[in-house]
Amino acid sequence: MNRVTPKYKWLAQLAGAACLLGACASGSTPAPAPPRHVFVIVMENRSPAEALTGAYTASLASRYGVADDYHAVAHPSVPNYLALTSGSTWGVTDDGYHALPTADLGDQLTAAGVSWRAYMEGMGPAGCLNSPLPYDPGHDPFAFYGGRCPPNVVPLTALAGDLAANTPRLSWIAPDRCHDQHDCAVSVGDDWLRQEVGAIMLSKAWLGGGVLFITWDEDDGSDANHVLTLVVAPGGSHAVSHRPYTHYSLLATIEDLMGVKRLGQAARAMTMSDLVSA
Repeated sequence: MNRVTPKYKWLAQLAGAACLLGACASGSTPAPAPPRHVFVIVMENRSPAEALTGAYTASLASRYGVADDYHAVAHPSVPNYLALTSGSTWGVTDDGYHALPTADLGDQLTAAGVSWRAYMEGMGPAGCLNSPLPYDPGHDPFAFYGGRCPPNVVPLTALAGDLAANTPRLSWIAPDRCHDQHDCAVSVGDDWLRQEVGAIMLSKAWLGGGVLFITWDEDDGSDANHVLTLVVAPGGSHAVSHRPYTHYSLLATIEDLMGVKRLGQAARAMTMSDLVSA
């Protein structure tokens, strides 16, 4: 007979209670969830109504998340790109080049050991400051910080290989001035999105819990500066958020997903938690 003496009876009772709570179900702790990959595509100068005339864009909006009350923070383009990547417009009110302090998302991720790349369509051997049109250095905010072109800024042609293997945690994707709808019709940019987004959605990085944000830097010049912003995640269902978001909200959301501190006005911004969870 296997008896438990009174002296040790309370230990047996305690062990039994622990098993009921699941403590003895397994000797190992659950593995942490893998880090999420984030993709960002920035288009140009269209209102939501204009952007949604693109058939592919409209199909994404009907299937995935839509931030219906999302606004850019300035006119013209450059201060919006700076807001998206540093939480500040730095007082810039034009589309010229300005060398700024290294206080941006890219340098923040580098310091934290988080992989990232910015893929610039049309950037050639002359680099991110001197490549000719239709590449536009004003649409490459990472070249502003520190007044140099960081090695993480690469031609868009590098994206296909990175999607096949070793996709960075953050992939920032900038079409050229035609494909971003700045100089060409909405339909041209919409066809470009169909190709690039289609490739992203076939990648293991996106399929494994990644998220793609598609936004427009500014609208067509209105005071409201209302722009379309889409949140595209695998397995995601159609959802429309009516919360008031801005480019600072998107930066805050990206930084939370990357596990780094929020920069500038992103620290006080509402994150897009109803459309994407960290």
